[in-house]
Amino acid sequence: MSLDTVRTIADAVLYEGYLLYPYRASSAKNRSRWQFGVLGPPKAAPAAYAEAPDMAMQCLLEPGAAGRVRIHLRFLQLQVREVQRLEADGSYAPTGELTVAGVSFLSWDEAVEREIVLPESTLEAASDHPVEVAGGSDVEPLLDADGTPAGRIVRRRWPLTARLRTRTEVDDGLVRLTVEVANDHPAPVGDKDAAIRSSLIGTHLLIEAHDGRFISLLDPPPEAAAAAGRCAQHRCWPVLVGPPGSSDVVLGAPIILYDHPQIAEQSPGALFDSTEIDEILTLRVMTMTEAEKAEARATDPKAQVIIDRCDTMSAPALQRLHGVLHDPTFETGDMPWWDPAVDARAHPDTDTVLIGGVPVSKGSLVRVHPSRRADAQDLFFADRLARVTAILGDVDGGVHVALVLVDDPAADLHDWYGRYFYFAPDELEPLPAAGPVSREENRS
Repeated sequence: MSLDTVRTIADAVLYEGYLLYPYRASSAKNRSRWQFGVLGPPKAAPAAYAEAPDMAMQCLLEPGAAGRVRIHLRFLQLQVREVQRLEADGSYAPTGELTVAGVSFLSWDEAVEREIVLPESTLEAASDHPVEVAGGSDVEPLLDADGTPAGRIVRRRWPLTARLRTRTEVDDGLVRLTVEVANDHPAPVGDKDAAIRSSLIGTHLLIEAHDGRFISLLDPPPEAAAAAGRCAQHRCWPVLVGPPGSSDVVLGAPIILYDHPQIAEQSPGALFDSTEIDEILTLRVMTMTEAEKAEARATDPKAQVIIDRCDTMSAPALQRLHGVLHDPTFETGDMPWWDPAVDARAHPDTDTVLIGGVPVSKGSLVRVHPSRRADAQDLFFADRLARVTAILGDVDGGVHVALVLVDDPAADLHDWYGRYFYFAPDELEPLPAAGPVSREENRS
């Protein structure tokens, strides 16, 4: 599979948090940047507030006879953009903002994309690769409308030094691949600005398997579950990427994702904030004043692209962001597809599911043992007593048990509103029928 098919996902990770709405340098949320995947210099002083210098991930492969991998290390290198005003004596003086020919330019921290592609290697031996990225500077003159010099933009980058190590081991017939990346900056760093200039930002990994396939760590097959449970991650989490069903590329990301993440086809472009809904964020941009938009455009070229795209977005394009209603793939006659009466076989109030040979239906008591890791909140339900409110099925044939917690003071209200928690049958332990249930003391 070509990596071009997964680069949109990798780029979303690379630029997550790069610049946040309202995309202006003066915004408080944009004064503390570079939230994800930052590998700081190892000799930074406490006053530098540097991030940890390393990240590591482990993944499982089922190799073929000639199993090989190719590793792509991707990150951003900080680039300081300093605007300088031309003085009467011919010298240049730094300034926070300069307007030339009606266009404003701001001093700001940009970033340059870097990708280090390691040689293709077998899965037999450990490896150790130094990573060197040169510093440098560029000068862009700023000219008035008549061509007279008025100032300049100086962009500076500092050298980066890192190291990428790999090792492999066999576990239950599978190969566990460990990839470690560490900032190897040799000099002490004393302040915050110096620390980020020597950091790898948005660091993540793309790993290709040739003559082999990766095993999902989120949903491993039963025979690989034990080996998957023995994989350890440090600030980097591997997921399968590419079309659903593919298994030849893994993304090691500094944020937690599901297997085969996708960018919605309705999304017209990056907004650098994947925790937001595109429609809402686009509408927010549209409500900005012209002065606010001008500052955003002056803040960063990538912000200018966002502002211009939102300003020129057509009504049909905005409508597409509102969502897509897919036609049902089953026949519903004259009834709406979402009406429960469409499937006369479903009776949530009376249906029963067997759990460990015990019939469970509405009103049954169960003990909750979350195992699917669907939501962090599920961990708070571990070993809690619950009352079943309905047995439900989905279009794929799966069974879901709706319930409320017995010791929840708002359980009756949740039941009245129909606000339930849903678990798979294998996450529940049936309890014997009893008389009136007293709520357990909540010690959380």
